[in-house]
Amino acid sequence: MLPSWALRVAAAVAVALSSIAFRLLSVGLGPVASAVAYGAAVVASAFLLAWAAEAAQVDVSASLAVAVLALVAVLPEYAVDLYFAFSAGRRPEYAQYAAANMTGSNRLLIGLGWPMVAFVFAVSARRRKVGTLTLQLEPRRRVELGYLAMAGVYAFIIPLSRRLSLVDACVLLGIFVAYGLRVAKEERTEPCLVGVAASLAAPPAWRRRGVVAGLFIVAAAAVLAAAKPFADSLVQTGELLGIDEFLLVQWVAPLASEAPEMIVAALFASRCNCDAGIGTLLSSKVNQWTLLVGCLPVAYFVGGGGAHLHLDARQNAEFFLTAAQTALGIAFFVDLRFRPREAVALLLLFSLQLPFPQQEMRIAFAVLYLVLAGFILARHRAHLAAVLLATVARRERRVSGD
Repeated sequence: MLPSWALRVAAAVAVALSSIAFRLLSVGLGPVASAVAYGAAVVASAFLLAWAAEAAQVDVSASLAVAVLALVAVLPEYAVDLYFAFSAGRRPEYAQYAAANMTGSNRLLIGLGWPMVAFVFAVSARRRKVGTLTLQLEPRRRVELGYLAMAGVYAFIIPLSRRLSLVDACVLLGIFVAYGLRVAKEERTEPCLVGVAASLAAPPAWRRRGVVAGLFIVAAAAVLAAAKPFADSLVQTGELLGIDEFLLVQWVAPLASEAPEMIVAALFASRCNCDAGIGTLLSSKVNQWTLLVGCLPVAYFVGGGGAHLHLDARQNAEFFLTAAQTALGIAFFVDLRFRPREAVALLLLFSLQLPFPQQEMRIAFAVLYLVLAGFILARHRAHLAAVLLATVARRERRVSGD
């Protein structure tokens, strides 16, 4: 009989491959059934990608491994969002869904993912009788914070111009490339693997790499097969059930694609490896705020749209709110500590904004985020300088106060 971890991998592979079978056999599904079926394939693919990327950590540097893990774990999110942007070139109404999915995934990561890791760590710390409930990051995480700050500052230009352009794509993709090159220089350390990923990494190198490559291929093929019908079915489900399609796309698709990544981060935190847990989500935020946002105008242009993906008033307010939330997230992490009260604040602010989709309320919450971020950053000026120095330095240096 197969071990439990192998059964979980086999089940995820079967569910992921169902999307390919449905497409090849032209199985007719209603909007709701299609959203469930293809959404399940997206979730299964995301699990496969997360497990495979974790196992790959034994072969590359720790920082690069976390960056790769964060990138591949959100590939399903990228596939859905880029499909909306690509389709908007011929179907202009889809432009709003690209913005909805992108802003939803970014806010979900900070508003729910980061607090979840902090709460799981706090519970685990109490159970293990660890002295502090504060989540402590390693000094090398200043690199992620620095590049996220660079992208975050630039992101405020986009709501002012009310569009995503190919120029924005060049800047944001340039930041992503610089980030990837920077973390690739970090020294390799032994990874801390848990669950399925630990079992996948145990065999000899040739077998491990073959299995990991196979899981990447299966998951990528399933994501490509599921992205279009899943995205279309979300819009059709909203129309059928009388639900705002913008909000449905904004929250359902990101929940499906990012749940596995959050679970992986929570597993790290439950073993008191808080740096790996929050580091995965922090690197994912860098990826989403640079690569994902930067690719949207490119996909729109390739799909037949112009050089500018215009943002209407609603999309603009959502983008401004997302940028402001990012600023507060950076402010909370700038001293390399994430306290329970800060996790509560992020979760509370995220939860309070959900019932108020009106543009005026989005802007009001954005202003609140910015006021809090400004106050905290003013208090931690020295730590902010350390983040900036670590970003431009060839390698992370330990500074006083770590």
